[in-house]
Amino acid sequence: MQPQALMRSPKRKSSPRLRPQPKHPLKRLLAYTRHYRGEIWLASFYSVLNKIFDLAPPVLIGVAVDVVVQRQDSIIARWGVKDVFAQFLILSVLTVIIWILESIFEYAYARKWRNLAQRIQHELRLDAYNHLQELELAYFEERSTGGLMSVLSDDINQLERFLDNGANEIIQVTATVLIIGGAFFILAPSVAWMAMLPMPFILWGSVAFQRLLAPRYAEVREKVSLLNARLANNLSGIMTIKSFTAEAYESSRLAEESQAYRQSNRKAIALSAAFVPLIRMIILAGFTALLLFGGMEAIAGRMSVGTYSVLIFLIQRLLWPLTRLGETFDQYQRAMASTNRVMNLLDTPIDIHTGDITLPIHEVKGEVILKDVTFAYYERSPVIENLSLQIPAGKTIAIVGSTGSGKSTLVKLLLRLYEVRSGTITLDGIDIRDLKLRDLRACIGLVSQDVFLFHGTVAENIAYGSPDANIDKIISAAKVAEAHEFIMQLPQDYETIVGERGQKLSGGQRQRIAIARAVLKNPPILILDEATSAVDNETEAAIQRSLERIIVDRTTIAIAHRLSTVRNADCIYVMEYGKLIESGTHEQLLERGGIYATLWRVQSGIK
Repeated sequence: MQPQALMRSPKRKSSPRLRPQPKHPLKRLLAYTRHYRGEIWLASFYSVLNKIFDLAPPVLIGVAVDVVVQRQDSIIARWGVKDVFAQFLILSVLTVIIWILESIFEYAYARKWRNLAQRIQHELRLDAYNHLQELELAYFEERSTGGLMSVLSDDINQLERFLDNGANEIIQVTATVLIIGGAFFILAPSVAWMAMLPMPFILWGSVAFQRLLAPRYAEVREKVSLLNARLANNLSGIMTIKSFTAEAYESSRLAEESQAYRQSNRKAIALSAAFVPLIRMIILAGFTALLLFGGMEAIAGRMSVGTYSVLIFLIQRLLWPLTRLGETFDQYQRAMASTNRVMNLLDTPIDIHTGDITLPIHEVKGEVILKDVTFAYYERSPVIENLSLQIPAGKTIAIVGSTGSGKSTLVKLLLRLYEVRSGTITLDGIDIRDLKLRDLRACIGLVSQDVFLFHGTVAENIAYGSPDANIDKIISAAKVAEAHEFIMQLPQDYETIVGERGQKLSGGQRQRIAIARAVLKNPPILILDEATSAVDNETEAAIQRSLERIIVDRTTIAIAHRLSTVRNADCIYVMEYGKLIESGTHEQLLERGGIYATLWRVQSGIK
């Protein structure tokens, strides 16, 4: 890489514009599931066929009545079968066939819709989670873990429940209206309008209820998100709650969130519960009109008794299922509110994009240069301002300073967890924004003061990031980190479960497992972010011994508040308010008598 490459004005990839998405959540969902379109059509086809065979028995009843009344003049007799027994035998065979086919297609649509629901929710959850992993840290710092969990779990499950049942219900109700409506106009056009009269009012009422319910269910989803956030936060901080005897206080705060969720549901329920009774009254008008005027038509001989029987049965099959629209629309609105939240997450733009340059880990030398770097967190003044410093390959560099001076922020910038606002950071002469993110982060090992261990075994946590490592390599890394001895004293040594966040281990034990994890990764660049700040002197001495072996022949960046841990560094950079104040070796900085010398005297007790 040419030296002038460091001076160029880097062309940054701007965040891509969001693809225009249909505003309605159902259209957004259909756009997302377009590659399932063939299976959705097949499932819908099974639903329609099931409904066709489900509506056939009332027709057979009407034909049977016609045989009883008309006998040799019945509909079947006109086909050439005059014998009454033979006519009933034909009806019996048709009944068996229709019921079998209805059962087959009920099995087919139920299996198809449920499997589709499972596949879509599985894919949607993975896509949403993978998208979350691509977002910068600022996104997570502005949102609660419980709220994000609500989207990934509860909202996607809500959508799954609708696809399980609601989609089939809507299709079958639509098929029922079309099939029976057509049958009415064919069999008895003079009274068909009576059966159809309630339909516009039912459809209008359904649409009106849908519009009224939409904002209420959006509020419900928001309230459950806040409730989940409170629960997740309290369970994570249960030790603090207990130590401050704040159980009653937290219980009251949870009660407030739960009550807000209950009230928002109450408002939605008050409206959704009114749907079925109102629709039932409209249905009553159509059923009564057909019962009365259709009966008079049959008495007058303008309609056969069999046809009248079919119409009475069919209007019930047409109108009464419409009462289930209330429950179906309830499911639908809950699912659409959840769909909006999931799709909004998927539409969140990714601000940090991977570069195009590949840098294999074995080719990394480890020279890091920061030139005129400025960075500020969202809506805050700069934490780092016009910072320039050089970290030579294979050397140990320490960065020290008071709390809030920007030391830990540098770590986040080096890993591109945040993007610099101006200036450049280069690795081996290449702007890190041009490197593939995976390559950049693969060559950096981080040991932070806030060690995160996953719920699993000690071995699994040491091998995290190195999944192919065998037990011998894991043990070797643990020995280098001086962790092997205490691990062997655990109940199941390397197979001991550490608990969530490693809560079954002490701070020093967690720290040494984190160091073993970094050793196993064997990165060319090692970042130690206050790695010994929260341990006792004996543990610190053990960690320091292991670190002295680890940092050999690799670039090491030690972020420290305790100066005794970095006095042997090749160069020490002193930061204050995001700016570089001093630099040099321990001895050189003491001779200058500046900020570092003052800090050293305070920490060492020298007056």
